Amino acid sequence: MAVQTVQNVPAQFIQDIGKDLAKQITAQSGVPVVSTGIAGISQQPGESADDFAARQQAAREFTTRQQSLSGLAPTVAGQDPLQQQAQTLATQGVGSFAPFLQQAQAAGTAAGTALGGVGLGATAFQQDVQDFMSPYQSQVIDATLAEFDRNRAIQEQGIRDQQAALGALGSGRAGVQLAEFGTGAARERALLQAGLLQQGFGQAQAARQQDIANRGALASQQLGLGQFQSGLGQTQQAATATDISRLGQLGALNQAQAQAQLDAQREAARQATFLPQEQLDRFAGQVTGLMGGYPAQTQQTVTPNPTPLQTALGVGTTLAGIYGALGEGARAFKGLPSFKAEGGRAGYKDGTDKEGIMKMADIDPLKDEYDQYVFDLLEQRPDATPMTFEEFKRMVLSGQG
Repeated sequence: MAVQTVQNVPAQFIQDIGKDLAKQITAQSGVPVVSTGIAGISQQPGESADDFAARQQAAREFTTRQQSLSGLAPTVAGQDPLQQQAQTLATQGVGSFAPFLQQAQAAGTAAGTALGGVGLGATAFQQDVQDFMSPYQSQVIDATLAEFDRNRAIQEQGIRDQQAALGALGSGRAGVQLAEFGTGAARERALLQAGLLQQGFGQAQAARQQDIANRGALASQQLGLGQFQSGLGQTQQAATATDISRLGQLGALNQAQAQAQLDAQREAARQATFLPQEQLDRFAGQVTGLMGGYPAQTQQTVTPNPTPLQTALGVGTTLAGIYGALGEGARAFKGLPSFKAEGGRAGYKDGTDKEGIMKMADIDPLKDEYDQYVFDLLEQRPDATPMTFEEFKRMVLSGQG
């Protein structure tokens, strides 16, 4: 089998660039990835001295790249003045409602202390009324009765003086008059005392009723204070929720600010870490573009070896052609008819082909090719069955027809 290979290679400078790229890629693949300075690494258990030295060298190179890239490191803007003002206001607003709530609670406690219980029943009623009696009522009654008694004594003395002037003093009629006057005076004195007592009781009862009304008003005020405190509690909850929301928003803002700073630091470290790989990738992309303009081509042409039969038929056909040409020349020289007669057979003037048959038997150029065909076939395929010599010769001669 014949194989022909043709290669069209790029220009020499393209080949040199490709070799240099391959060397750099191979060298870079062996460099460990380190994202910290020399102070941030230490030899790990089981790590060889060579591997640790390689990591130390990578750490030093990382520090160098980080310093070289400091002007390209990402930065994060600080808080806006409006954000700082909002944070200050939110901080001041936390707990600002507490004094109002404390004052409301103190007022409610004082109102509850001032409001006492109201007794029920006759005994409690009498006791409550007695509590409202004027402490000077007895003195007022005594002074009033004393004044009544003084006036009665004056009136009684006037009656006696009148009886004495009439000369009836000591008589029975005078005694009756004095007795009647004393009875009426005593009755009036009792009525006066009862009226004074009743008046005092009525005043005490009215004071008690007023006290109950006042207590009811205080109870209403206490209820209002309770409702007010409940409202303050709800206000406190709402204010607390507002504070939590504001603080949460500010916390999220501060968290985002801190996260942005961490992201910037991480991005700066990533740039310093993978700068060699990124430079190599850019170089590889440029080299690939150059090599794309100078593509290498390889062409192969494969010619399969002929089979034993094809070889034998080819050679046999050639020999048969030569043999046929020789036979035609001999017959032309002797004045004989053409070798190609009817049916492709040679004939003589007398109509026989004895001479041609004898010559074919004496010299048969196809016999050697037939033997070679059989040898090659059995060498390649020992189990194959070769065709007969007559079949082989017939195939060769049919190709000459």
